[in-house]
Amino acid sequence: MIELRGVNKHFGPLHVLQDIDLTVGRGEVVVVIGPSGSGKSTLCRAINRLEPVDDGVITIDGRPLPAEGKGLARLRADVGMVFQSFNLFAHRTVLQNVTLAPLRVRKRPKEEAERRALDLLDRVGLADQADKYPAQLSGGQQQRVAIARALAMDPKALLFDEPTSALDPEMINEVLDVMRGLAREGMTMVVVTHEMGFARASANRVVFMADGRIVEDRAPEDFFTRPSSARARDFLSKILEH
Repeated sequence: MIELRGVNKHFGPLHVLQDIDLTVGRGEVVVVIGPSGSGKSTLCRAINRLEPVDDGVITIDGRPLPAEGKGLARLRADVGMVFQSFNLFAHRTVLQNVTLAPLRVRKRPKEEAERRALDLLDRVGLADQADKYPAQLSGGQQQRVAIARALAMDPKALLFDEPTSALDPEMINEVLDVMRGLAREGMTMVVVTHEMGFARASANRVVFMADGRIVEDRAPEDFFTRPSSARARDFLSKILEH
């Protein structure tokens, strides 16, 4: 579903993605972890060209990622993105936030878009919040609305860029529960996260990054019990002991 070959990205003199090769199969959940500054979020954002790359090839469902224009807009409609900050429109209700893209981009009839949005809000446990505004919701609720909004476009894949890092601890599980449900249903997902429990329980593969490179790409149990690199062993020793 998603393939990166020889992808490089610089921010000035900083080489943040170095010769990245990565394949995500249809229905796979790939969790990307690593220390701060390792390139995880840049990798996630490069997949739908929120960050343009310097060189390399990215394909989505067999099609090369367009550089710009309508082709890129169409492809982005097929790859949903859930950010660390919820990015909801404060002046629109929950229902309006979820229906906006299907109405504007997919050109769906309003009644159909609203029916689908209500079904998705029910799926994330927020059907009773449809008429509220984002400011009236908790952080965890807002992030669940953001997930419903991404799902409303019927994407082929979902990208999550540290979706729980802005949440209070008690709100994290309600978002992870929704993500676990999507994983069980076979949604193709690339998840940048610090939630090791989610990585261990829900990922098909764990990708460990450091210094702009993919250091390990392994099954979760292998990675967490038998990391092959000294860099991964050092990382795990720090996060799993505290």
